[in-house]
Amino acid sequence: MRVVDVIASALPAGRVVTAEADRRAHAHDYWALEAIHDLGGTPADPPPAVVYPESTSEVATVLDIAQQHRAPIVPFGLGSGVCGGVRPGRDALVVDLSRMNRMVEVRPETLIAVAQAGMNGGECERRLGEHGLTLGHFPQSIDRSTVGGWVATRASGQLSTRYGNIEDLVLSLEVVLPGGRVVRTFPSPRASTGPDLRALFLGSEGTLGIVTEVGLKVSPRASRQEGFAATLASWEEGLEISREILQAGWRPAVLRLYDGIEAARNFGEWVPDPAPLLLVMNEGTDVMGEALALELAALRASCERRGARILGDAPLRHWLGHRNRVPSWESLLASGLVVDTIEVAATWDRVGPLYGAVTEAIRAVPGILAASGHTSHGYTTGVNIYFTFAGASKEAREQERIYLDAWRAAMEATVACGATVSHHHGIGRVRREWLARELGDEAVATLRSVKQALDPHGIMNPGVLL
Repeated sequence: MRVVDVIASALPAGRVVTAEADRRAHAHDYWALEAIHDLGGTPADPPPAVVYPESTSEVATVLDIAQQHRAPIVPFGLGSGVCGGVRPGRDALVVDLSRMNRMVEVRPETLIAVAQAGMNGGECERRLGEHGLTLGHFPQSIDRSTVGGWVATRASGQLSTRYGNIEDLVLSLEVVLPGGRVVRTFPSPRASTGPDLRALFLGSEGTLGIVTEVGLKVSPRASRQEGFAATLASWEEGLEISREILQAGWRPAVLRLYDGIEAARNFGEWVPDPAPLLLVMNEGTDVMGEALALELAALRASCERRGARILGDAPLRHWLGHRNRVPSWESLLASGLVVDTIEVAATWDRVGPLYGAVTEAIRAVPGILAASGHTSHGYTTGVNIYFTFAGASKEAREQERIYLDAWRAAMEATVACGATVSHHHGIGRVRREWLARELGDEAVATLRSVKQALDPHGIMNPGVLL
């Protein structure tokens, strides 16, 4: 009996689906390279079936049977990943968690919420809003990504400088391992009870098990939100202002620095000629009013001390209203543009050289029209840079060549600068080649040992991460 039939017989009716439309919809994630292949007539093979579990026990049943039959499994949230983390091919079964989408519990008195892993991010935020709460996690993909997907890829949100990244917001996890074993970490404000098992699964990209439930630290929803934009004499001045603000201890919700190219492209009404632009915003509750006013005054003073020209809040409001509107890969490719973003990060002493090296390396790729960057997630120790590249071709093979060469150039330059090759999108397949070079042989060997211990037959999302 085929493993698909065994799983179907062990689960309630309707859980295992083999319809062509479902299989095609789960053939890959939102990786730009897959869009090139689809439009070029070489789409990825769909999986033989899609499993839609509705409980942790059903996920455990699936992984128990899969291990017995040595059947590969690819976890699936809403397919918004952009690094090739989902590509099951003809052999792997996809486990789609979208039916496990409940808010299990909200505890306003302790600022804790528990959500099933398949819960849509936007719906999670709306449900918290009913209690006057927020997670503070706003990735651009919030309405097309899941809570479990955030954990699997070690995601960041647009307000992370204030609220933290997903690893700062996860209080506890429930994870099903190959063979059907269920691991539950203990929810506590803090504990000294050995290694933190949450960290083991954060960023594991479905290679160690399937996250089914997440305990989250939440915050009171902001009722005050203020900020401004400022133009700067140089990108380097913007980096220095950002460093000064963060190392002084301020934590604005938004601190985004755009280079001249991106400032003119995104804020042309206020920056008609290319010049770096800084967006600054703080937020909080009415109780925090005096503290917020003090912080905003300090942020503005940091900009003015370095000669920044304050533009008011209109550019910031423009960004808030348009921040999640982006054209699809398909529309860009159809118009002959090969576009992608690459987010990396570095310590403050390496950020300047990193920006120059990566943009120069990408621009040297034949067919590239532009390479630009902005920062969006800051720390006392450093900051990320979100690079954007655009190339020109309407021929699929040339589009693929431009895409892969641009990525290769960016990754090589990033490694050479001593920066991390991924800030928050994960590794998937597109960065896999450079992971070992960043981590080193012993660290990779340790990861392989963990993988072998938890997934001895290698059934979990093969081809990803390692």
